[in-house]
Amino acid sequence: MSTPVFASTLPPEKSAPQFIKQDQEHLSQLAANLAEQEDDLRRRLAERRAYWAHEGQEVVERDAEIRRMSSRLALLSSYGIDLALGRMVPEPVSPTAPTTEPVYIGRIGILDEEGNPLLVDWRTPAAEPFFAATHANPMGLVSRRRYRWTGDLISDFWDEVFSPEALSHEATLAASALDDQSSFIASLDAARTDTMRDVLATIAADQDAVIRADARGPLVVSGGPGTGKTVVALHRAAYLMYKEPRLRERSGGVLFVGPHHPYTTYISSVLPSLGEEEVQVTTLNDLVPLDTPTSIERMIIDPSDAQRIDNHPFDEENVADQPTPGQLKGDARWTAAIDSAIAFYETPPASPTSIDTPWADLTLTPTDWAEAFASLPVSTAHNEALGLIAQTLVDILVDQASDLISDDSQDSLRSFLSRSPLVRREVSRVWPILSAEDIVADLWDVPAFLRLAAPWLTPEERAVLRAAPRPEGTAFPFTAADLPLVDAARFRLGDPEADVRARLKLAAIDQELEYRQQVADELIAADFDHEGLVQQLRQDDLKEALAAEAQVTSAAAQHGSHDPLAGPFAHIIVDEAQELSDAQWQMLLRRCPSHNLTIVGDRAQARSSFHESWEERLAHVGINSPRMATLTVNYRTPAEIMEAAAPVILAVLPDADVPTSIRHTGVPVAYAETSQLSTLLAKWLDEHQEGTAAVIASPAQLATLAAEVGPDEATRSSRIKWLTATLAKGLEFDAVFLCGDDAPGIAGAVDIYVAMTRTTQHLTVLRSGQSN
Repeated sequence: MSTPVFASTLPPEKSAPQFIKQDQEHLSQLAANLAEQEDDLRRRLAERRAYWAHEGQEVVERDAEIRRMSSRLALLSSYGIDLALGRMVPEPVSPTAPTTEPVYIGRIGILDEEGNPLLVDWRTPAAEPFFAATHANPMGLVSRRRYRWTGDLISDFWDEVFSPEALSHEATLAASALDDQSSFIASLDAARTDTMRDVLATIAADQDAVIRADARGPLVVSGGPGTGKTVVALHRAAYLMYKEPRLRERSGGVLFVGPHHPYTTYISSVLPSLGEEEVQVTTLNDLVPLDTPTSIERMIIDPSDAQRIDNHPFDEENVADQPTPGQLKGDARWTAAIDSAIAFYETPPASPTSIDTPWADLTLTPTDWAEAFASLPVSTAHNEALGLIAQTLVDILVDQASDLISDDSQDSLRSFLSRSPLVRREVSRVWPILSAEDIVADLWDVPAFLRLAAPWLTPEERAVLRAAPRPEGTAFPFTAADLPLVDAARFRLGDPEADVRARLKLAAIDQELEYRQQVADELIAADFDHEGLVQQLRQDDLKEALAAEAQVTSAAAQHGSHDPLAGPFAHIIVDEAQELSDAQWQMLLRRCPSHNLTIVGDRAQARSSFHESWEERLAHVGINSPRMATLTVNYRTPAEIMEAAAPVILAVLPDADVPTSIRHTGVPVAYAETSQLSTLLAKWLDEHQEGTAAVIASPAQLATLAAEVGPDEATRSSRIKWLTATLAKGLEFDAVFLCGDDAPGIAGAVDIYVAMTRTTQHLTVLRSGQSN
């Protein structure tokens, strides 16, 4: 008996056997195949989990296999036969063949027992026509069908027939349920949920072309509200990971960067639904975690250091009419400022340093220190340089003692200096281990330090930065604007535990070599005829091989933790990129030196002025010659709402790329007083059993509105979201209630424009004490 596929609620005109019989049979076969796959995966998973791996590589391979199987099982369990997105019917291979068999497209590829495709993965070239075919370019298709799934049943489907020849062919028409409403538009009429709806079946041709673009070099995806930029960005991440295996093989793979946590929560289920779980998703702020305080004691510069930096006292200046702290901290020059701040701790001492040893009393002069500092490779991170400096100083000291002690004593002296704390203690004093958080905090706490590091700042600008409020109750008193500076400092400083781990590794190598030498000596002693393989243990080259192997083994055992968001990444996709400051762009470029970037954004949604072109803006941060892709069709926002929203943004940005809406609902924008919000929310909840709505206003207005509505109405439904315009970016709702008061300037206009275009159905603009 075949598995039911079509819901009983399917429209009567589409439930005739000639429309659904073929799909019913094929998808029933798919259901049986998936059930067998799930059973097989569960059995194999149980076997692998029960298997006891003995060696390191074997453990890694077993765990990787368990992750792969678990990921596929989770996908199969989550979707079942609704892995199928739809089908396409190619043109006949010859004029004598009246029809061809449909090709079914899915989130992943599925083969039957004989290796025939039950589903073709949506990312393969063979599946491209399913998304990219148009009536102007059918790409070899006769027709295309897209499904709408409700649970594990098809509740509706839409057919498109391409070319006049196909439309005139009786066999084609008999097997097609033609519909004047595309599945894309139909999907937008469906209710929103807390997480991003399933969008894979509704990719349009213009979006698919961007999704499948080459991964190399920078690509800008520009488009106004509702053009599907976020949809494109997510699908592009999944497509690139499938299409270009090198992205998986290289460190980091693909990183997807969103603007804020509501956004990443909203899209959380999309990538797994596309068959991809290895793309890392984060926000800009989460690239620089500050959850726990540093293990290194705070190193505030003392007064004598401040005098050494600058003997002039700091006077508080007039701070009126100055840029905000956030704007000042967005400058790209802070990377150089961080370098200057750290270089303050990399200055050779001005006086000699005495090193007492059992063989001779030695002295390190300021010139010796300068020589050791200068010997470092250019790219050496500050905190990872201690061992190199110490080794150079040991060489200098041994050379200094060469005329005073014998050659044998020189070897003993070198060993003594390398392992005793004498030299390392002096290096740590002159070249201290530093914390990125401390470096940045010192910039705001020590006036002379800021003046040294950032000489371009005016006295008024320095006063603005010093007077900036600090958040309380956090591990470090930083705002989001400080994070690019902390990030620059972390990359410049490197791992603060590197020196400790290096010494532990050396100790482990010594212990390993001592053990292996003991084993070799015992084997040689037991081999009385001194022949065979044991004799080779006396050879220097084999001893060197043992030492090299010991180093590899010990390094693997002693390696430290690695920040998975530090990169480098083979490709980075960043959404809402129009908001990034120069300093934030540098955060991304540190993690993607190849500049293989997908840059998604809309100039008209930038809260700070964005009058230059994308090419000019990106050239300013060192990203040159980007390819440009522009999305111009607004699939989400009804035309009635866009007619009201467009003048808002065009008034402050006349060349804004306002997209063209293709949906008409016949519902105009409504206007009401803020005092009516409680009634309006209650009415909307009663009339709409599904979907989500948003109240969008400034933080102060949100607090006032919530107080006026009252706790019962304000919190009674999780389907009502209370957001600022900034946190609403990238999201969409069935209805938006917008408080439009007190929104001056470009930022205010952008906030209103963004808020108005978040809705797919209804918009109500609230005014204080008035209605239109």
